[in-house]
Amino acid sequence: MLNQWRPHRLPLKLFTLTSFIFPKPSASVTSAAVKIVDEPTNTTANSANIFISSPRDNVHEILYGFKTYGPQQFLNGSYFRGMLLSTLNPHQVNRIIDSLRVGNPELAVFFFQFLCSECGFQHSNVSRFVVSHILAGERRFKELRQVVNQMVEETGSGSALYLCEILWNHFRGWDSNSVVWDMLAFCYSRSEMVHDALFVIAKMKDLNLQASIWTYNSLLHNLRHTEIMWNVYDDIRSSGIPQNEYTDSIIIDGLCRQSMLHEAVEFLQGTEVLENRACIVSFNSLISGFCRMGFIDAAKSFFCVMLKSGLHPDAYSYNILVHGLCVAGSMEEALDFTDDMERHGVKPDTVTYNILIKGFHLLGLVGGAWQVFRNMMLKGLHPDLITYTILICGHCHTGNIEEGFRLREEMLSRGLQPSIITYSVLLSSLCKTGKLNKAMVLLNEMEAVGIKPDVIVYSILIHGFCRFGGVHDAIQLCKEMCSKRIIPNSLSHGAILSGLCRKGMMTDARMYFDTLTKADLLDVVLYNIMIDGYAKLGNIGDAVQIYKQLTEKGITPSIVTFNSLIYGFCKIRKPAEAGIWFETIRLHGMLPNVVTYTTLMDAYCKDGNVDSVVELLHEMVAKYVKPTHVTYSVLINALCKEKRWQESVQILRQMYAKGLPPDQITYNTIIQCFCEAQDVNRAFHVYNEMLLHNLQPSPVTYNILINGLCMYGNLKNADEMLNSLVCRNIVLTKVAYTTLIKAHCVKGKVHRAVLLFHQMLQKGFEISIRDFSAIINRLCKRCLVTEVKLFLCIMLSRNILPDQNLREILLNAPRQDAV
Repeated sequence: MLNQWRPHRLPLKLFTLTSFIFPKPSASVTSAAVKIVDEPTNTTANSANIFISSPRDNVHEILYGFKTYGPQQFLNGSYFRGMLLSTLNPHQVNRIIDSLRVGNPELAVFFFQFLCSECGFQHSNVSRFVVSHILAGERRFKELRQVVNQMVEETGSGSALYLCEILWNHFRGWDSNSVVWDMLAFCYSRSEMVHDALFVIAKMKDLNLQASIWTYNSLLHNLRHTEIMWNVYDDIRSSGIPQNEYTDSIIIDGLCRQSMLHEAVEFLQGTEVLENRACIVSFNSLISGFCRMGFIDAAKSFFCVMLKSGLHPDAYSYNILVHGLCVAGSMEEALDFTDDMERHGVKPDTVTYNILIKGFHLLGLVGGAWQVFRNMMLKGLHPDLITYTILICGHCHTGNIEEGFRLREEMLSRGLQPSIITYSVLLSSLCKTGKLNKAMVLLNEMEAVGIKPDVIVYSILIHGFCRFGGVHDAIQLCKEMCSKRIIPNSLSHGAILSGLCRKGMMTDARMYFDTLTKADLLDVVLYNIMIDGYAKLGNIGDAVQIYKQLTEKGITPSIVTFNSLIYGFCKIRKPAEAGIWFETIRLHGMLPNVVTYTTLMDAYCKDGNVDSVVELLHEMVAKYVKPTHVTYSVLINALCKEKRWQESVQILRQMYAKGLPPDQITYNTIIQCFCEAQDVNRAFHVYNEMLLHNLQPSPVTYNILINGLCMYGNLKNADEMLNSLVCRNIVLTKVAYTTLIKAHCVKGKVHRAVLLFHQMLQKGFEISIRDFSAIINRLCKRCLVTEVKLFLCIMLSRNILPDQNLREILLNAPRQDAV
């Protein structure tokens, strides 16, 4: 009986009075009312506003009013609204609707809907089921679904037993009873209350009632990620219900979502789809499954099979493949496929162009995205909310916030209201760049246009404030969330805790942490943040205490927990204790990761225990834990400290052999070691090797080399190197200049030192009192009074006053009277 309604989710809305208008008592309504009640006629009454004589109760008064004045006039009269409505209860309404359904079911529905829409009356479930049976009998399936759906949503999950008992006890044997049972199961399924839906179907079987294919399809859709899908499918086949084109496609989609692509193909071949009812939906599900798994070529093959089977792919079919190609980065092929779409008479829609725009943005090709956007406009298609959101997202991710806001203005000019996703993207971009005031203005704008911020929006803002030091502002936002009954998630609390720990405000962090503990809102991540905060400050006692609290709560520690504790013990130079925690990891059934090994190796390196460092590296490799370039840098540093330079260079070669190219830090470690060993030539040899591997040296690399040349008196080569780097526009730090300036001062080459100092000023480096003190100290030691005065004048001209350290240098300098 349900083959005339479709299982599409419709918005629940109250009935309106437009379907029932009674300008005067109609003959049908009046005659029906006469059959229902036997009241003396009040011949003097000419208005529904007067008191009805000899009333028995509300039920009889309302039924008598319907008979005498007509439903519309009576219900809108002051007597009903002013006297009867306030005293009307669900039980009385049950009686009225039950009385009306026999003689005038249409009036029963009208009265039911009038109380809902006009009076906000809360009907009992009995009344709803009475009206549901009336609507089912009249095949008004859309309205039936609205009534049952509202009942399901209000009673909520787990209410199937209660509602089934009402149907069984009060409506057994009623006409259209099977339709109402089926609609109840369907509404539970569409509301994703699957267990309730299965319960209703089981009860239907006990009553020999048959669920419709639409209800079964809805259940299949909800269960397509699970094995239970097959139980429902077997139930369909055994019941003999005719399947429709959606049934098989749901099974195929479910198999694909469970990554059972081979089984999905076999199912398609065994369903007569290819021979009989060639269904595009089934092919679309299969093609989508292959695309989702990244098997684009297989998806294209099935697309060709669909064409050979005489099917005509629709826009959705093409969009699936276009999306798959875009995700795979094959934008040129995606564009060709779009052209092929038009050649076959299928017009690309807004969805097609949105997919292409997103594909270009995923690859960072903003120009290509805008070309697609222009083509879309030329085709006469209007960009929608999704189009603009993708464009805004793309520009914000590339740091072009201004373009993102310009697009938002363009959206508004086209009458499109940005969604919460659009605002979230803009807020995230502002927070990442520290524009927190603008972010708060945008938040207020959201609320002004009626978009309520959710936990994600607040989390973005909280992370932004914590990232840029505004932890207390983040806490205020967290309180604001709670006042709006938006529950902060672990990420929000974690951002605040991390921000406090990062600023070293461990007392405040502990207070916040204890508050979360009392509210039982803690998980292992929040414990880890506190442990890490204490460990980085070297407060290992408190870190261990938090760990004990974690285990007492029955929370399982993670590898991050142990890594933080190991780091803390290593920081306070207790590698033996760190080693004990290293072994504790295994006792908890976990394995150390690369961070664990590298942290412990670094501690042994600082203790000069190179053998233990090498031993740990061998253990890593044996346990299939891949070392990173940081791990190798630690090993190289350990070898260099032991003056085992040749071995360190061999490790460098091994890194390339293992496909793990060293970074600047690794090279800098070896270069510095050679410089400290007074082997500058070998240091430059490693530097040249760095260049041969197309690795750009960092400013630290140049500082190390210049310092190495200066340390051993090779100022000429140091000057030449600095000049060469400046000519090549290589970025240098202030250290490179100050190193050379100090060296020239020591050698008495004050003119060169002054020249370099002026170059440093021209570069815009910030010069501090410490820089002046270091140079003046060296000049004083060589009794260069005139030069000391020169630098003092430069210092004072920049509004930098001598500090206590500089005064002592001047007082203790030879010929201090001259100074």
